[in-house]
Amino acid sequence: MTEACLGLGANLGDRIGNLCHAIEALNATPGIRVDAVSRVFNTAPWGGVVQPDFLNLCVRIDTSLEPLELLAVCKSIERSIGRQARDLWGPREIDIDVLLMANVEMTSPELSLPHPRLSERRFVLEPLAEIAPDWTIRGTRIDDLAARLRVTALDQSCETDAEMSARILSRLGS
Repeated sequence: MTEACLGLGANLGDRIGNLCHAIEALNATPGIRVDAVSRVFNTAPWGGVVQPDFLNLCVRIDTSLEPLELLAVCKSIERSIGRQARDLWGPREIDIDVLLMANVEMTSPELSLPHPRLSERRFVLEPLAEIAPDWTIRGTRIDDLAARLRVTALDQSCETDAEMSARILSRLGS
């Protein structure tokens, strides 16, 4: 089994329901076991498209799947939840990104690991720092990257949402 971290976000429809459904579907997939779920963060949208705020979280998993197999599972779950094709960085019912896999670096047309814009995004680093603080990207710890963005990326709104976090934990039975 290989450890991996995924980023999940939703800003359309039943955001909490969509996030829970995605986590439950990941955990029900043969070859994937969800080990940890971060708190939920309420974040402003990224990329300049006017849209509702996102709920974001990260999960750490153990998987026997290869990177592209894991990506295919994530895309299949997105479709099952009703994700529609829209503008790049536009609104979405659910988004599941493969962020990191232990000891895997790769670049392909479908997937790059680690995720190429990971170190620029507070909405990913904040929840990721909760479940994988000592993982590194290009030699820098995740928790250190998150701490830097808290100081340098003040334009990136990213706040813990205690109510939504409690709802996720309650629904997932954690």
